[in-house]
Amino acid sequence: MVQRVAVIGAGPSGVTSIKGCLDEGLEPTCFESSDDIGGLWRFKEKPEPGRANIYKSVIINSSKEMMSFSDFPPPVDLPNNMHHSEVLLYLRLYAQTFNLLPRIRFQTTVISVRQTTNFEVTGQWEVETESREGQRETRVFDAVMVCNGHFTQPHLPLRDFPGIESFRAKYFHNWEYCSAEGLEEKRVVVIGIGNSGGDIAVDVSRVAEKVSCCATFLYFYVVFKKNSDVYEYESTLFPSWTNTMLEKKLNQALDHKLYGLKPKHGFFAQIPVVNDDLPARIISGRVAVKPNVGEFCGSTVVWSLLMEVDVVVSATGYNYSFPFLPSALQAKCGYRLQLYKHVFPPALTSPTLAVVGFIRGFGAINPLAEMQACWATRVFKGLTALLTEENMMKEIEKDTATMFACSERNPLEVHYIPYMDSLSEEVGVRPNIPWGFLGPCTPYQYRLTGPGKWAGARQAILTQWDRVFQPFKTRVVTEPKPDIKHSSKLSIIMFLSGAALLCCIFYNKLHFVSYFSASSFQRSLQLIAG
Repeated sequence: MVQRVAVIGAGPSGVTSIKGCLDEGLEPTCFESSDDIGGLWRFKEKPEPGRANIYKSVIINSSKEMMSFSDFPPPVDLPNNMHHSEVLLYLRLYAQTFNLLPRIRFQTTVISVRQTTNFEVTGQWEVETESREGQRETRVFDAVMVCNGHFTQPHLPLRDFPGIESFRAKYFHNWEYCSAEGLEEKRVVVIGIGNSGGDIAVDVSRVAEKVSCCATFLYFYVVFKKNSDVYEYESTLFPSWTNTMLEKKLNQALDHKLYGLKPKHGFFAQIPVVNDDLPARIISGRVAVKPNVGEFCGSTVVWSLLMEVDVVVSATGYNYSFPFLPSALQAKCGYRLQLYKHVFPPALTSPTLAVVGFIRGFGAINPLAEMQACWATRVFKGLTALLTEENMMKEIEKDTATMFACSERNPLEVHYIPYMDSLSEEVGVRPNIPWGFLGPCTPYQYRLTGPGKWAGARQAILTQWDRVFQPFKTRVVTEPKPDIKHSSKLSIIMFLSGAALLCCIFYNKLHFVSYFSASSFQRSLQLIAG
């Protein structure tokens, strides 16, 4: 019987995994290498090796309602697109409300996770940890949840850039980027037009002499934050038609071809760039969109012509790594890790290890990780069964072949709603949404029925627009009072005018009928006489 569960990492995926364990009556112990929760959303002035890092200006792309946990609506006064400090505040409130902090051992790094000698019988794991003081400890757990994320190992493809070994200017990965401080009056090249590349190009362009942003692979559609939460839901209805309509709508707001941002693919073929400021920086000349770098030469970058540069920022994504796991559990299927529904290694005789939050979708990670954790804990307890290893492998191969935007650089992408529906069906909480429902797919809908049903789910759905509108009410705009006297006069005039018009219509109708009847009678007499 699974009881003791090791949770690795106290970011969003880790804290919701702790709660998922507690909800099922399990005993979680979370190991966090830093001294605080938050993971990616805990800003650090200096990047710490082996940990995720963000820059000062980061604002979350998903709205607060779409990124919330399913039984914890965000405070009404938080902005709809939160600054990273406000995301961290939300996570702290979540951890405090559900008393998760006592379950976390801070400043404790997981060194290795290995099967016990009698794993075939018990399904247990030996988890070796090391404290900040260097003290090591090995404990046995009935199950393990891996929640350490995938933004810790920068991908810096130097081999793709001829001449980089002789490049005399400064270059670094965006993982090291904190702010535009020190880049004043510099000539900066940002390699990669993803969300991080777009953000950094905009950020630096406010102080730099010149910023050039170049695409290493394909361009992406640029959308605005106020639109970004609804597209995935619409895409599940009529994909081809929706794709065409969305592209038309996006190009009405921003001519992607004119701005040099038109991609070679349809909207739903890649995760789009969500950026409100990039078009404005391009049109004002503060950011220039360039093709891929041809060559580095001394302190110059070669496109169709040479350009002197001072700094190159490489926003080229991340590699993923689980150095503490056995190599057998890190086998790949194509570009992606061999995980059934991105969670369970299929080869284990006992399904007592789950990877949570190792995924990306056109939507926030919090609801995805929460649903994964809910499913995993129910599998641990034997309440939900997995397929056989053979059938899981078939499903993995099928998903890999058809998976959204699966590539070497993007091996984790899924369609948000179909994936959530798939997992929620496994858990038994998939909502029965009528065809007429066209509202936003907020996470509360997965608490309406089934295991984990929350009495406040319906009210959270009914009040979600109140929480959306509240942050705008910093200044209440009063509507001008109507002029009652003027309004009364206008009403009388309109009434009299309408009455006169009706009289005219009625008179003309009678005249027309009389004329038509008289003419018919005369024609009849003529016919009889003839």
